[in-house]
Amino acid sequence: MSSVLFVCVHNAGRSQMAAAFLAHLSEGRIEVRSAGSAPAGSVNPAVVQAMAEAGIDLSAEVPKILTPEAVQTSDVVVTMGCGDTCPYFPGKRYLDWRVPDPAGQGVAAVRPIRDEIRERVRGLIAELGG
Repeated sequence: MSSVLFVCVHNAGRSQMAAAFLAHLSEGRIEVRSAGSAPAGSVNPAVVQAMAEAGIDLSAEVPKILTPEAVQTSDVVVTMGCGDTCPYFPGKRYLDWRVPDPAGQGVAAVRPIRDEIRERVRGLIAELGG
């Protein structure tokens, strides 16, 4: 089973949405993690609302700290705006998804970000054969 780690700074928006979509759309065929280099206290409420509109409940999710172990145990690491704070390990496949940050945005601004992430996740599932 492939494993994917999504990383952003706060683990409160983009990486949470990507992880939730991958878990949902791969129906458990791909192991999914998400983390942040400087995790926020909670998931962005506009992100929770936008994902609820897509049928995915993020209300119980909590931002998690990025650890070297999380990177080492993942096959693919998808960075989403964390830049140089993401640890690098040789032999891992890294993808950098440049997706707008939903921080401080209302749900109307989060919806197109959510939809872009969903399409990127669909493409990743196709690549991984999940």
